[in-house]
Amino acid sequence: MDQKIVLYGFWRSLAAYRVRVALNLKGLPYEERVIDLVKGAQHATEFDAINPQHVLPVLEFEGKTLTQSLAIMEYIDERWPEKSYLPKDAYLRAQVRALSQITIADVHPLVVPRVRQYLHTQFGADEEAQLNWARHWFDRGTQAIEGLLVKNPHAGAHIFGDQITMADIAIASHVIGARLFKANLSEAPTMMRLIEPLLALDPFGRAHPLSQQGAPSAV
Repeated sequence: MDQKIVLYGFWRSLAAYRVRVALNLKGLPYEERVIDLVKGAQHATEFDAINPQHVLPVLEFEGKTLTQSLAIMEYIDERWPEKSYLPKDAYLRAQVRALSQITIADVHPLVVPRVRQYLHTQFGADEEAQLNWARHWFDRGTQAIEGLLVKNPHAGAHIFGDQITMADIAIASHVIGARLFKANLSEAPTMMRLIEPLLALDPFGRAHPLSQQGAPSAV
């Protein structure tokens, strides 16, 4: 049975970024296979056989495949429970998932290339209109995250005490995406105070979109 972890990703995929961070935090070696979203490689026959949804990321291990970053991160944490990024307390685990899903389930799906392309082909949205659309949803997500973090009684060095959790990973991806789209982060001081130090840590830095193969030197 193949014990090699394979991640199908692409530099600008925020979902793939989340999985890279999760793997890095566990100290797990993996091979990343690039699926070039710009060139449409996600629609190739070979990738269709791996993920008929034609989206990233996909994780392969022990002859099995998983899709969707949240499910992959939970699998990684359960399969390799050392250095867990989910709290032991059931309520706090639910809180971690709730915060994570603001960006994973509510914001990110609205700004991906296939949605922006649909806005263009069906509604004539030019590039500037597509960017404004993406910034709007990033800003709404930022406002929601900041509002919850301000009231969060569990914060310490990180969002939930001194343990890096899946919420930290997810919200780090939100901050990176907001910066790539030049959305407004100035009104989220609590979020930035908690996330900025994480981005300087090696597991997050090595996973950064702009540190990946094929990424532009500056955006």
